[in-house]
Amino acid sequence: MMADPIYIFKSGMLSRKGNTIAFKGKDDEKTRYIPIENLLEIKIFGDVNINKRFLEFLASKRIPIHFYNHYDRYIGSFYPYEYNSNGITIVMQSEFYIDKEKKLDLAKRFINGAMLNMKRFVSYYERKGFELADRIEKMGEIKSKVDEVESIDELMALEGNYREIYYSAMDDIIERPEFKIGTRERRPPTNFMNTMISFGNTLMYSTVLTEIYKTSLDPRIGYLHSANFRKFSLNLDIAEIFKPIVVDRTIFSLINRNEIDEGDFKQVKGGIHLDDSGKRKFIKSYEAHLNATIKHSKLKRNVSYRTLIRHECYKVIKHILKEKEYKPFVMEW
Repeated sequence: MMADPIYIFKSGMLSRKGNTIAFKGKDDEKTRYIPIENLLEIKIFGDVNINKRFLEFLASKRIPIHFYNHYDRYIGSFYPYEYNSNGITIVMQSEFYIDKEKKLDLAKRFINGAMLNMKRFVSYYERKGFELADRIEKMGEIKSKVDEVESIDELMALEGNYREIYYSAMDDIIERPEFKIGTRERRPPTNFMNTMISFGNTLMYSTVLTEIYKTSLDPRIGYLHSANFRKFSLNLDIAEIFKPIVVDRTIFSLINRNEIDEGDFKQVKGGIHLDDSGKRKFIKSYEAHLNATIKHSKLKRNVSYRTLIRHECYKVIKHILKEKEYKPFVMEW
């Protein structure tokens, strides 16, 4: 049976009741009981109280919790003991970080994968009749310069230019004017599209973090996004590959099917956020895309996108252990 995450938006109390998780909402009369079997992760958006006994229970079941603040920004995780970690993987992961050439090479691989998936996204709509040939050509010109850059900063700048073209193409594709992106904004976004991109990316970062946790990789050691003392970074690297495939497709699905509208957003200080109804709609579509399966040409079987994320982690491990050269997943649209 497929493991699933749970999302909690209400304020309340999470606790252990025997071998079950119990959630009592602040204004609820009844307690909701959540089976621990097949629980993948917990994502908490509400003001939720927990205790040590509950955390010990989750740690024994190897289930991470991801926390988000009032503005839906990721603020941290309870990350159980790294039961899959091993010394050689950490040593080699560190070697690839310290060695500037190896670090830059791996960062370029992540960027190449992200760029190819963005280009596939745009090309899909060009085949459907949208006039996007000039954008695709510009994206190709920028991507051709990736091998020439000599630093992570140069690489990130190039990726920024590429993404500007990508977002302008998205605006040409979107037929509902209220959902045009204009300029990419953050913290907080001031229009509907920027709001959904930020929310979706935040979900993707924690989704990838959960999958990394199931492997021997250390999520604190990234290559494209610099490691530091405050946050994980490898999940940001791997997420770049899957954001066009899962997050952007989720957004377009919601818009094109008229499943989301202005009533699903709320004004906050300085910007716009999804309200609880909008979040639930987004998450439902996001999870559907994550769990959708494709026939993988190399694995020779049907796999979900969530499985592909973990498979991407294993590919990175093989690369840093020098067993097999890493090639990022590219969607076959």
